[in-house]
Amino acid sequence: MPRLRKRNRDRKHLPAPVAAPLPAPRWTDGLSDVSIAGDPTAFPHLARTDLPAHPTTLGGYARLVREIAADRDRWEPLVRYDALTRWYARLETGPGYEVWLLSWLPGQSSGFHDHGRSSGVMTVVRGELAERSLTAGGEGSRALAPGGLRVFSPGYLHEMVNASLEPAVSIHLYTPGLVEMNQYPAAAGAAAGAAADQAAAAPDRHRVH
Repeated sequence: MPRLRKRNRDRKHLPAPVAAPLPAPRWTDGLSDVSIAGDPTAFPHLARTDLPAHPTTLGGYARLVREIAADRDRWEPLVRYDALTRWYARLETGPGYEVWLLSWLPGQSSGFHDHGRSSGVMTVVRGELAERSLTAGGEGSRALAPGGLRVFSPGYLHEMVNASLEPAVSIHLYTPGLVEMNQYPAAAGAAAGAAADQAAAAPDRHRVH
């Protein structure tokens, strides 16, 4: 009579299998972001907390305009010229202000205008512009070249023109952002200048926001 074989008769005496530990995960090339670029917390300038906030004073606005003007890599690639009208592009906006880049071909002019309730700071960054202003005290004129700043208050009445033979570029900051620009005929200069002076003297329109 054949002997029956007891299958798995000794299994109960075998220890339970122990799973092998999984290898620690590694990048396929053995490198990580930290090993390549370094620990970002080791570079304090990447986590600065003392960076200036948006400007709120006339001095802060003037400093911002100077900084933007000095950063040619920021604005120079954006410059365009339009033979039919002055070209402009908005460079930056912030709480209560905006910054514009303008270009002027020879002969292009803004015409006599004011900026409504907005104050402003402007500078020329390429070429030269001529400014003519009108006030109750009469007419004034000046040449604007790179490096200088012009600051104006609400109601300031002036005209800017490129009277040279070369293109010009300027940067303008308005606070609050420019929402109106009233045009005046040149013949009405004295009267408009007096009205602008009276408007600028109003207490609620004279301060820089």
